Amino acid sequence: MTAEAPVAPALSHGRLLPVTVHFDDLDALGLLHNARYPVMVERAWTALWSERGFGFEGDWEAAGDFCHAVKELRISYETPVNRPGGYAVHLWLERLGNTGLTYGFRFCSADGAVTYAHGTRVLVRLDATTLRPTSWSDRFRALGRELLRPRG
Repeated sequence: MTAEAPVAPALSHGRLLPVTVHFDDLDALGLLHNARYPVMVERAWTALWSERGFGFEGDWEAAGDFCHAVKELRISYETPVNRPGGYAVHLWLERLGNTGLTYGFRFCSADGAVTYAHGTRVLVRLDATTLRPTSWSDRFRALGRELLRPRG
């Protein structure tokens, strides 16, 4: 008789991207350092948008929608990560405005079943020359709508 692997919960919105916690990401207590969570979330977002053709390659004008600044970051830590290995980041958009957006995230087990931390981050799209808020492109908005969390 063989045991069946637990079934990961189905995602109702967003994407689940794999991340790796390395030994040197842990603090003196052997826990994932609190500052590493946002870094891993940022790397997951960068990978997600890179799959869609967005990124920064040294030229802010050419970066287009990737020229943005963080306005706010909120994170709550639920359960400590206490070992290196494979985990995941669940990403979605909470709000997609004209010049800003709010994305949600969960740092979780590789299958998405256990949440270690969760939060939101607000970004503002900037004009590369003036550094003033400017509108997201139509292409970015269309792809972003696919990541919006359903209301209800």
